Amino acid sequence: MMNDNDLREQVRERYAASALAVTSRPAPLNVVEADGCCGPSGSSGCCGAGGVGVGEGFGAQLYDTEERDALPTEAVLASLGCGNPLAVAELRDGETVLDLGSGGGIDVLLSAKRVGAAGKAYGLDMTEEMLALALDNATKAGATNVEFLKGTIEQVPLPAGTVDVVISNCVVNLSIDKLAVFAEIKRVLRPGGRVGITDVVAGDHIAPSERAGRGSYVGCVAGALSVSEYRAGLAQAGLVDIVVEPTHQVADGMHSAIIRATKPPASGGSSVTERTSGIRSSAYADAARDSNNGEGDRAARR
Repeated sequence: MMNDNDLREQVRERYAASALAVTSRPAPLNVVEADGCCGPSGSSGCCGAGGVGVGEGFGAQLYDTEERDALPTEAVLASLGCGNPLAVAELRDGETVLDLGSGGGIDVLLSAKRVGAAGKAYGLDMTEEMLALALDNATKAGATNVEFLKGTIEQVPLPAGTVDVVISNCVVNLSIDKLAVFAEIKRVLRPGGRVGITDVVAGDHIAPSERAGRGSYVGCVAGALSVSEYRAGLAQAGLVDIVVEPTHQVADGMHSAIIRATKPPASGGSSVTERTSGIRSSAYADAARDSNNGEGDRAARR
């Protein structure tokens, strides 16, 4: 059985290969060919069993044509997500936004445009190859209000209370410690800050052991939380106004979803959600631990 470090390395290797597939392509590359969340034909990942193409609701086609056309080709090709977090986050001029697992930088570059010169967009990624690709894309796009950071989403290298909005696109499911991710989101957000995430979730009736049979961990499926686990984890971190809304199916019983939440204002008291989070946290932790420990064997075969 793989340990957490081994599993993280599997994820890093997969997304390093995705970046290299874009930067070293001999000819125009279709997004689905990059070996990442929307992997090649025959893989079982965010694109679903059988490698459903981007036309089925994944990758760069989830963004407006006008937005895609304004970006470097490599940023568009490296888009491997299962949604459009910018449609969830509703960014405003002058805000500071953080993208967890920023990959080739598509969401960071689009965020930078939306927050304007008075705002800033951070991208965080643990993969050197993705960071190099993102920096190159930022230079090509002429973006001056972006910064890419190396690190893990379980330990964000930013001070507390410095971000207005946290976004992420089909990355939290890859974390080996999702409770730590939720705690870090809460920490870096300013009071009243918002969460706008797209991610893969399992139906509450799908046990962690069953998720492994629907796709690999590095393919964004086996490590996915259930809807209830996601809500409980965000609530345990102290976030409120939590919404987990499944959208389109990616595998049997598994869906892409939009996730919204808010950090309570500094002057506000604890909400019902916060007060009840401890009741749910034990059940969440047990299920999340089973998911992280039980899917390593399948990831090892990738």
